[in-house]
Amino acid sequence: MEYLVKDEKLELKYQPGKGAWTYHIQIPNTKHIVGKWGSMKVSGTIDNYKIESINLAKLGDQDKLISINDKIRKSINKSGGDTVTVTLYLLTSKEQITEREILETLKESGVLKAFKKLTEAERNEMIRKITALKSEDEQVKIILKYINQLSKNND
Repeated sequence: MEYLVKDEKLELKYQPGKGAWTYHIQIPNTKHIVGKWGSMKVSGTIDNYKIESINLAKLGDQDKLISINDKIRKSINKSGGDTVTVTLYLLTSKEQITEREILETLKESGVLKAFKKLTEAERNEMIRKITALKSEDEQVKIILKYINQLSKNND
């Protein structure tokens, strides 16, 4: 197992308006990792909270991010600006992005309810358009586009 970080003190960052990435941790020395959305996953611990599998998010050619959801923040009793102890290792996967991963991303972004309000045909078309793309950059762009659209319909 190859550790990306081991018992490293990192900041839990807070950036409003970033959807699922409002609370995140930037993982140092990870900009070299290449993979498509959903295939770059890590496991490990954050302040002894066990992470089974969480997506690394690409941020241009900067180091990757992991989203820290409300459940994790409550479990470790930390918020934006706090320091956490992080141990993470890369999980390897050759699989293409799945519908389940798309739905998890929509849930983490707080737009799953809006997605479920769409007709079945609209939901299927959205999933099809994402999974049909071969380029990670294109998949991430369309996922973010859909998250933005759904967040406007999330009332």
